Amino acid sequence: MTTTPNDTILCVEELHAALALHDITLPSLAVDLPTFASPYRPGLVALGNCNTATARELAAALRKSAER
Repeated sequence: MTTTPNDTILCVEELHAALALHDITLPSLAVDLPTFASPYRPGLVALGNCNTATARELAAALRKSAER
């Protein structure tokens, strides 16, 4: 599947919104600029770093979702 720069931006926005539903913020969530600027690679989403409390919240949200 080929992604466009707009697809990558929308993906970041969608992920940000989905995480917000669980009160989770990844401060470094962004478009990976080198791949965003490259015409040869699909755009990547940079998840970045987060503290352990945020990582645990994310893990808990994923576990809860998997139980459904």
